[in-house]
Amino acid sequence: MKLLRPISLLAGLLITVAGASAQVSLTPPAAQPPASPPAAKKEAPKPKAPAAAKKPAATPTPTAAPKPAPPTPTPSPSPTAAFEDPNADLVYGAYQRGLYKTALDLATTRAQYNGDPKAMTMLGELYANGLGIKRDYAKAADWYQRAADAGDREGMFALAMMRLSGRGGPTNREQAVKLLASAAKLGSPKAAYNLALLYLDGNTLPQDLKRAAELLRTAADAGNPEAQYALATFYKEGTGVPKDIDKAVRLLQAASLADNVDAEVEYAIALFNGTGTPRNQPAAVALLRKAARQNSPIAQNRLARVLVSGLGVQMDKIEGLKWHLVAKTAGKGDPELDERLSELSPEDRAKVEAAARKWTGTAEKSRLDGGISAGHPVPKP
Repeated sequence: MKLLRPISLLAGLLITVAGASAQVSLTPPAAQPPASPPAAKKEAPKPKAPAAAKKPAATPTPTAAPKPAPPTPTPSPSPTAAFEDPNADLVYGAYQRGLYKTALDLATTRAQYNGDPKAMTMLGELYANGLGIKRDYAKAADWYQRAADAGDREGMFALAMMRLSGRGGPTNREQAVKLLASAAKLGSPKAAYNLALLYLDGNTLPQDLKRAAELLRTAADAGNPEAQYALATFYKEGTGVPKDIDKAVRLLQAASLADNVDAEVEYAIALFNGTGTPRNQPAAVALLRKAARQNSPIAQNRLARVLVSGLGVQMDKIEGLKWHLVAKTAGKGDPELDERLSELSPEDRAKVEAAARKWTGTAEKSRLDGGISAGHPVPKP
């Protein structure tokens, strides 16, 4: 199931990655005052498949021994099923395989006859994204509302995003906040993260950096990489929490392991300079390469610098200046690297330009082939 895409975290609010210094060591991004909040994560709700192994609890009879209570009860109430479906997991399985019409039919049956909130959320997802059925935001919102009323946290989160964006109905930020708060209480990391952004924003809710930090910590502890990166910037700058570089770096490491590109760049810089973690330049360069290939202009610029200087890696001016041109195309220029490019022979400069053109063409084709991610746009406070 497609998720809402990651948010451009704390852009222009907490820290942005500044241009690299002219020194051979990498310089971490410069801090900026929290003037505007980051964009919320663009991620579609991912309804969980109903577990086939769990059957609706039967009412104990006088002759049957009562079943022991489950050790870890689910946070959302589960409606009494009208019938038992031994193929409960087929809804999500069909969705994962791209059999959207099948998923639609199965989910409709489960929603109508079992009152299954997960199936209701799945129907909302299918209608919202036009999968197996014509896109219909109004019907999507209706199914999300039913799922939310039945206690499904994913349905609550998805409906909150629609209310914030004004899809499937009028914009209703007050209702969105309530839905996010309810979903966060039921353990939704995405809801806690987006609610934190609203507290950080100060428009929908009164600005409360301490409360935003608490919510980010909740989402980060649950493994949400965007929240981990955001909380890392809080600790790095002392925003809403005491300044703590070591905690910031640990959070950056966790988020980078989950492929958060912004975290990869900052953790690489920390590794390169030995800030809050033992210095490991080879590991830093490897992480910069990974982020550069994920089209991060900052990573491309930093990688260009280390390759051209040969610090922490074998010098490769052709490869390094290729990344410089790629980053420059994306708006991340570097006068010092422009000068190094001008020093090359015409033959080497032609190699650099050809390599850069090849990369940018490949990257653009990959972007177009991937298409535009479906899902609900999330607020950009």
